[in-house]
Order: sequence, then C-alpha cells, then structure tokens
Amino acid sequence: MTQPEEIHSLAGAYVLHALEEAERETFVQHLRGCVACAAEVAELNETAARLAEDTWSVPPPAMREQVLAAVRRTRQLPPPRPVREPRRAPVRWWRHPAALTAAACLLVAALVGGVYGVQEQRLREERAATLAAQQELARTQAVLTAPDATVRTADVAGGGKVTVVAAPSRDAAVVLLATHSPGAQKAYQLWLMDGGTPRSAGVLAAGQGSATHLVDGVGAADALGVTVEPEGGSASPTLPIIAQIPMK
Repeated sequence: MTQPEEIHSLAGAYVLHALEEAERETFVQHLRGCVACAAEVAELNETAARLAEDTWSVPPPAMREQVLAAVRRTRQLPPPRPVREPRRAPVRWWRHPAALTAAACLLVAALVGGVYGVQEQRLREERAATLAAQQELARTQAVLTAPDATVRTADVAGGGKVTVVAAPSRDAAVVLLATHSPGAQKAYQLWLMDGGTPRSAGVLAAGQGSATHLVDGVGAADALGVTVEPEGGSASPTLPIIAQIPMK
C-alpha cells in the first residue's frame, strides 16, 4: 500500500497509466487536494501528448467499418447436397470454411470496437481529471495572489500546522495542512463555522496528513476548524476540534 509521504512521487506513473487500480484511485483523490502534484500531472500530460503524436495506437474508427465491409463481400457458399449415407455424420455449419471466415471477421470487428471504446472512455476520463486539476490550480493561484488575501496560521493538536490564505474578493480560501497521518481508515475534515453552526468544507483522503485544499463560500464564516473523522467524513464534527483559525 502506498505510504502518504510516497504518493507525491506517483505523478509520472499516473500519467503513463502504470498504477494499479487501487493506487490510481488513491492518487486521483490526492490530486484534488495537492497543487504541486496537479501542476506536475498537467505538465507531464502535455509532454506525453507531444511524444505520442506519431505513435498513437488506438484503432481508427474506420477500421470497424472496413472489417464489416470485408464480411459483406465474402461470398457464402451454398450448403452441400445431403448424401444418403445413414452412418455419415451431418455437416456442421461451424465447420464450413466460408462460415468460419465470416464468424472470424465478426469476432475481430467486435473486439476492435470493444477495445477502441474502452480506450476512448479511459482517455476521456483522464482528460476530465486533468482539466479539473488545472482549473482548481488556477483558482488556487487566484486566491493566493488576490490583493486582499490574508494569511493566518494555527497549531494542530499533537503536532503540525494549518495555514489559511483567505481572499474575501474571491469568496474562497486555500488551506494548507501539514501534520501527522490521522491513522488507518481515518481522515481530516475541514469545517467552516457560521455563527457557531459548522458546515463541512471538505474531507481529505484517508491517512493523508499533508494537503492543499481549496475552500469556497468563506465570506460568512467566523472560523475554520479541523477534526479527525472516519474515512469519507462525517455529517457533523467529531470532538475535539484539533485546530481552529479565526476567519475575521
């Protein structure tokens, strides 16, 4: 299992589709909260696209039609006349050369279409994830460089720091958490306090202790708090609040 401190080194393998499914899902979650990894993935994707321009191996859409056209051009021979020999086994259609050719062509066409569809779907998913990461990176940079941005820092119980860069003009804040892992099947959850009423501002990946997270809708918030919750987060904070930063 990938350790939290090792996940930042998986950007290259992620771009090259070399991660196992479990690692890939973990890294996609990590990507949503890590500005550095999002930028690295965007750069690597651009580089990989340039390198692959002359080596793209996904079957072209016309191939399926070409295969089906070959099937239609294959002349089907008429069935042989029955021989009145009681002991002779009947002729099976799957032993006929023309039938075998047609069946093989149909199978190839189905396989080509299936492979192409799977690769196309995966490509769309990767493009969507990269675009989302680039958009979040741009919004994060806008908050950090806003003229009214303010920086506040607080200690995390048990060790570590949490820093909040808030920009009222953007109605958003960037939270930088640097602390120890919350433990197996545990996650840090962020909360905005509006007049004493908490609302969730995001849940980090299970076991993740360091992250950069973009939070929207901070205009009315009085404070931001951090708690340890079960993996996936909770509907309300689990006490104690291990870090709290005033927003005003």
